[in-house]
Amino acid sequence: MARVTDTRELDSNDLWEISHAAARLTEYGCSVSARHLKDNWTRMQFNRELAYYGRRVVEDVQQRRLSLEEGLGEIERERQSLVSQSLSAASKWLGLAGGTGQMFTGAAVCVGSAGTLCLPVGVPMMAHGANNVYENGRNLYEGRSDVQGPLKKGYQAAAKALGYTKREGTIAYLAGDLALSGYGMLRKVLRADAWRLFRYMDTDKERAIMQMSRTSLVLEVWNDKESLRQIVDESKR
Repeated sequence: MARVTDTRELDSNDLWEISHAAARLTEYGCSVSARHLKDNWTRMQFNRELAYYGRRVVEDVQQRRLSLEEGLGEIERERQSLVSQSLSAASKWLGLAGGTGQMFTGAAVCVGSAGTLCLPVGVPMMAHGANNVYENGRNLYEGRSDVQGPLKKGYQAAAKALGYTKREGTIAYLAGDLALSGYGMLRKVLRADAWRLFRYMDTDKERAIMQMSRTSLVLEVWNDKESLRQIVDESKR
């Protein structure tokens, strides 16, 4: 990177601007570390290193080793990196929670249908949920984003055996995830106030989505959106 050779003293407004940008970066970093770093020592180290980084950029601009624009650019790139990492971690946590929900919903389908829908719907739903828990759990633990679970690999192997590519197998897996999610939300379940005389009637039931909490619904929609995004990404390859 080219260094600034201007030795004139930095304007006070420029100094305030770069100092303020560095302070905002540190503040944002603290909020990110509070969300994602549970270990106090690790969180303190992260916050300290980010504060040192911001201070170094300010000093480089002060000493005219960087122009104001270059200093602001460095701070903005670091902030964007933190935003990207934070969103990635949040997405993995949501995927982990969503996979757990899929497993419980699959079990509920098996119980609610007295076993009749267990094999065609309940078991696949539990399998997809377990695969999502595996992928997101390993991604979080190992700091990765490319882990593929055994079920997804099974879809890919089946696609290749049928003369398609690994990409088509991945799309089929994601489409299956979306279809199972849709069924889970739209299946009919007993109303909370249902009263049985001889047998339950259709009016005693409602769509499962009506009984979902706001948190569960947001989680389901988020994971469906992520599956759809991945399908679009895979289709473009």
